[in-house]
Amino acid sequence: MKVHRWLGEPLPKAVAQAIDRLAAARGVMHVAVMPDVHLADHVCVGTVLGSDAWLYPQAVGGDIGCGMAAVRLHASTDALADEDAAAALFARLRHEVPPVRQFRPQPVALGELSDPALQHRVERDARIEFGTLGRGNHFLEVQADENDALWLMVHSGSRALGPAVRDHHLARGEPVGKGLVALAADGAGKDYLHDTEVAVAYAEHNRRAIAAAAERALRDALGIEIDWPTWFQSTHNFVRREHHDGRELWVHRKGAASAREGEPGIVPGSMGTRSFHVTGRGHAAALCSCAHGAGRALARGAAARAITVRDLERDLRGVFFERDLAPRLRDEAPGAYKDIGAVMRAQRELVRVERVLRPVLAYKAV
Repeated sequence: MKVHRWLGEPLPKAVAQAIDRLAAARGVMHVAVMPDVHLADHVCVGTVLGSDAWLYPQAVGGDIGCGMAAVRLHASTDALADEDAAAALFARLRHEVPPVRQFRPQPVALGELSDPALQHRVERDARIEFGTLGRGNHFLEVQADENDALWLMVHSGSRALGPAVRDHHLARGEPVGKGLVALAADGAGKDYLHDTEVAVAYAEHNRRAIAAAAERALRDALGIEIDWPTWFQSTHNFVRREHHDGRELWVHRKGAASAREGEPGIVPGSMGTRSFHVTGRGHAAALCSCAHGAGRALARGAAARAITVRDLERDLRGVFFERDLAPRLRDEAPGAYKDIGAVMRAQRELVRVERVLRPVLAYKAV
């Protein structure tokens, strides 16, 4: 069997068709479908693809290296217990972690890409984007664990670098039907692999920079510092060579995280729901992978039409957020996402839950 599924609900027809098309593509040997799967361009988010000699940039997506980071804070929930404390922190976060672009260009150590023109273009963007969150579902949250200890969670990626790398290499790939484009791993794909490694490293450095900036905000506003030895990350958009069931495969993860035996991971919920620190079980049929989050239940446009500000405020009761942004946050409301509990139940074979966290403060770029 080529396609393996871990589902919390029936697949929509369009999603099932997209998965079948992908499984039939050139060189695709194995597909694992995660419980947070949802429709996206060409390859669904929540899909893991194993191929023999072909690379599929669309099976990684544009935000190459996007992922999660978590670190404990030297504080408990009573350090962030009222609106005044939250307002002070939001004010400092807006200064230290700009949502979209820095107030002034930043020096950035970016790895060398395969093409000088591509390098020049992304370096220009990186100088004003490094250390910023990005829009969409990217966020910074203060969360509380079962013992009321506070944690910081960061979701961000490679910003403009990832889409630039994807588009550059898609233009050099070979159409293989139904809109998919492939690169020979021993040919044009070599440069793609190199550039994705640069993007993944940049995304990891970006999350670390965001956390360091958040520590400045936490210290200035509330006197809180980060317990840096507890820091860990989990990437969910990347491709690498892996050994599975006696064969070497190019494993692409798009909205899915690596979950090898004993590997730490992070599965976020939505702005108003639980998140999980997990450990991988190394499930072979899932290509040692797991879901990267709750997964969208409603596309952004549909969510903005269906969810009201009152709905958002009701679902975020008990969570500090910037209420003046509520009209623009409706497409990120909990109702726009799948039930994270159902997602976690569907992937019990894939991960062990180590820690459950609830949101205390959610900071979003809009």
